[in-house]
Amino acid sequence: MKTNIGVFFGGRSTEHEISVISASQAMHAVDREKYDVTPIYITKQGHWYTGEALFDVANYRNIPELLKKCTEVYMKPVYGDFNLYRAASSGMFGPKGPVARLDVVIPVLHGSNGEDGIFEGVLETIGIPYAGCNTLSSANGMDKITMKMIMQACDIPVVDYVWFTDKEWYARRDAIIDKIEMKLGYPVIVKPANLGSSVGISRVSDRKELIEKVEIAEKYSTRIIVEHMVDNLKEINCSVLGDCDDYQTSVCEEPIKSGSILSYEDKYMGGTKSAKGMQASQKRIPADLPIEMSERIRFLAGETFRVLSCHGVSRVDVIVDDDTNEIFVNEINTIPGSLSFYLWEASGISFDRLMDTLVKLALKRKREQGMKTVSYDQNIFSLSGGVKGAKGAKR
Repeated sequence: MKTNIGVFFGGRSTEHEISVISASQAMHAVDREKYDVTPIYITKQGHWYTGEALFDVANYRNIPELLKKCTEVYMKPVYGDFNLYRAASSGMFGPKGPVARLDVVIPVLHGSNGEDGIFEGVLETIGIPYAGCNTLSSANGMDKITMKMIMQACDIPVVDYVWFTDKEWYARRDAIIDKIEMKLGYPVIVKPANLGSSVGISRVSDRKELIEKVEIAEKYSTRIIVEHMVDNLKEINCSVLGDCDDYQTSVCEEPIKSGSILSYEDKYMGGTKSAKGMQASQKRIPADLPIEMSERIRFLAGETFRVLSCHGVSRVDVIVDDDTNEIFVNEINTIPGSLSFYLWEASGISFDRLMDTLVKLALKRKREQGMKTVSYDQNIFSLSGGVKGAKGAKR
């Protein structure tokens, strides 16, 4: 019997459509002689659906019609139950038997509620093997503030920054602006702390723009980060594959931006009608870099992956200051657009082999976790003292 891969995608995220594209690419890349694939589409309202119609990306032009061809499903939050169950017509948990049993999960969810550890926590509660970062590394990788704090503690270079919450901004805006101007000066980059795909990101040249752009960013996130803007920069990306103890890095790419920053449109709306997703954006692969600089970037990408305890396939984005040749790690994408397959193809690893590697990594981690102690075979309530002992522990 073939291993059945459950591919989850869509989700309650501003990157919903990008997730659909990435998942479609990934599912079609799986070697169907070796694996079965079950698509699980999560709507923008958080409902789960499965069905053959989900394989055709053209069907997503009309979501209501698409869902009529699919079955609403759910998984029980019960450890060891890897079944998909049919939901009742009311959308609640249904009484009927399983629709399918999953052996391993590959999440292809971008952004909030999927790449930030929330969905990974569900999978860990169920105990099903899955590829990609765990709850902790997903959360740390998604939050740009926490990520940069870890980087700094591990001597990985990042640009100077100031962070604050949306409530802090309205309570003491002038003090925050003064701190930004004193520490960073202009120009700066304003970002929501926990979004990807360049959503809500703006370049700022003065105080008036700063106020305007922070108020845009806070619509997307409760935490805002403002970073020093490297004026004469190159953006370079490098993918990492494996786990934090055993990984490899891809060749580097240089995305081609149309403005001062790499935008959502640059990433996902370039290319031709036949080329969709991150691989459709304009880029140089491999990036035109001196060998020493390329090796340094690959090293920093690997270190970023390692110190965040990452797993599966990620993409690390760095900034090169063309005036000084300084290199700064900008961010990590723990579930990168198109799973960065184009970088691995340029590195000699085909897309089907990449998917095979992700499955093997998921199963390997599950085996290793099974060797760890998670509870003691001891009932403290059967010991002498019983309830009194419990009361005593409260003091």
